[in-house]
Amino acid sequence: MKKINLEISDNESGGEPEEHTQTSSSRRDFLRRSAAGVGAAVAAGTAAQGFAAESTDIANVKLPSITIPTDFTESLAQDAKPGKFEGRGMSGAEVFANLCKAEDLSALFCCPGNYTVINALAAAGIPSYGGRSEGAMCAMADGFSRATGEVTATSGTEGPGFTNMIMNIAAASAARTPLLVLASNMQMAGDDREAFIQTGYQQPTTEGIKKYGKRLIDPSRVHEYGGYAFRQLKSGVPGPVHLDFPAEVARAKFKDPSELKDFYDKSKYRTESRCYPAPSDIKQVVNLISKSKRPLIVAGQGVFQRKGWDALKRVAERNQIAVATSGPTRGTFPDEHPLCVMAAPDALLSADLVIFVGQYCMPSPGEYRFNPEIKAIRVHPVQEDLGRNWPLDLGVVSDETLFLEALADAVGRKKRGDWVSEIGKAKQAYETQIEDVYQLGLKYSKQTNMLHPAVIARDAQHFIDNDIEDRLAVVTGAGGWTTGLFAGRYLRANRPGHMIVPPYQYGAIGPDMSMMMGVSAAVQRGVGPQAGYEGAPTLCITSDAGVAYSMFELDTAAKYKLPTITVIYNNNAWGVWPNAARSARSMHMYLFQENLRYDLMAKGLGANGEYVRTPEEFRAALARAYKLARDEKVSSLINCQAIKEFTSPRDYPPGIALNAEPGTGAVAH
Repeated sequence: MKKINLEISDNESGGEPEEHTQTSSSRRDFLRRSAAGVGAAVAAGTAAQGFAAESTDIANVKLPSITIPTDFTESLAQDAKPGKFEGRGMSGAEVFANLCKAEDLSALFCCPGNYTVINALAAAGIPSYGGRSEGAMCAMADGFSRATGEVTATSGTEGPGFTNMIMNIAAASAARTPLLVLASNMQMAGDDREAFIQTGYQQPTTEGIKKYGKRLIDPSRVHEYGGYAFRQLKSGVPGPVHLDFPAEVARAKFKDPSELKDFYDKSKYRTESRCYPAPSDIKQVVNLISKSKRPLIVAGQGVFQRKGWDALKRVAERNQIAVATSGPTRGTFPDEHPLCVMAAPDALLSADLVIFVGQYCMPSPGEYRFNPEIKAIRVHPVQEDLGRNWPLDLGVVSDETLFLEALADAVGRKKRGDWVSEIGKAKQAYETQIEDVYQLGLKYSKQTNMLHPAVIARDAQHFIDNDIEDRLAVVTGAGGWTTGLFAGRYLRANRPGHMIVPPYQYGAIGPDMSMMMGVSAAVQRGVGPQAGYEGAPTLCITSDAGVAYSMFELDTAAKYKLPTITVIYNNNAWGVWPNAARSARSMHMYLFQENLRYDLMAKGLGANGEYVRTPEEFRAALARAYKLARDEKVSSLINCQAIKEFTSPRDYPPGIALNAEPGTGAVAH
């Protein structure tokens, strides 16, 4: 064990800070270090001060004297001990846990509750994380899956724990996350008697926000219904699956497999077979592409889920087809690629053919910035969904990756110089536009001594691009009304799973911070497309409104050494405050106390807290936060003081507006 002396300066508190120590186990440095390191200076707009993390004296940064219990670290180090039929026999919970292990369930995020089931899952060897709020832990599970494409589980106790997860189950449903929702329930013997406390019928509560659900009532069928769950989670279009375990099922004992119905392995209760596109359909797709001058592929969440990014790139480059990505995870096609139109909104109107591939959440015409006369092809694994919302010239039933691979083999090579040139000019125009807004943000920040959201977003991405060892390592995510919409314009994704869109489609306020902690768990373990980036921090830009839902999970991040950097846009209000501007006696409902110190709250939870008002202070704080996260696995919260009027175009033009869909900053479809 080694002692870390870390001091966090408090810009506002005054006086001399006390000496504190924090105990930490030695750790490997997972990141590849470049010669330049973090200390390379950054020229950020007109600011004179850049990032200087390597010059930060970590010995003079202090954290509170908060320690991780010995029992915690000892528990994590224990060997797996899955249930067995021999001896005392297996409980229903252990039967289910062993099935989850065989299905390679990637992780469990929970709060204490549903004890029999979560204990069995952890004992079976499934990576498990326990936190402070069922809702936030549900968002962590969602974030882990959005960053990896893998099935994750979340769990809560009956009644209050379960209902606390509802908002984030709904957010996962909108994102088509393969999320296994587990909850205990009281004894079936107490049905209709309101026996003891926390009774409730769970399945009706998740109607409309799940793909499949079941209350388990026959103990002998616990393995059978586990198979039902994973068949739904790993087939077709993914979505949450909700199982609730009454006590009679979770605690039932089995000493022989013959006591269980349908007790066989996954090769017999589900298939890995996927639908292949009909040759006639591929022929029609190729024909439509050959007649198009400006074709465009919209690669939705299905391309990420089915790991089709290599095939997508091959198709795009072979025939010079433009690409926009959509969904809750970005980076399936690099934003920096010459054929990517994510940051080229002016080019969208010129497309004359759109091919939707894996677009699970379909827009209606008019919601995307396309010419109304555009021809449309949609590729989807479920036939019944073809033609919904958007009229099609061709519908193709196929697995996303298999379609892209078949198309790459069938489509001819073609150069589309005019299309590529137009995309390049549109990108340049957009970059000029957002750079102008950034310069305005710098001006407003100097005038008010407060941080404009454009400055936060642009400088954060500038730091990632210029001052860390591997600019592809840090996964980013952003939420909140004003700050989220601004951040989306500047943040970029250039590899699969490189950026998460926490508010995607459902628009929930609050999951951002905890969702990105789940992403951090995936990065630390190097799961799926996060392999090779183990040890890298994650960066979350969120709002003062949203952080209230997740802040206590800084305790969870500290316990599990999840190095997260959370940037809070603190504008003292709900971002939708302009709705009260002309309404009598309404504004008070939209406002918070001013200048709240979220950074001090973070310190109290064992994290680094920084309070900043200027671009220079923000850049320096970001560099310190990155170094702490990279070297010590310490999370940071940077409290960026702003004013609510930055949202208003009347007070500080251009104010806020929805971003073009599909494109950078898009939060729907």
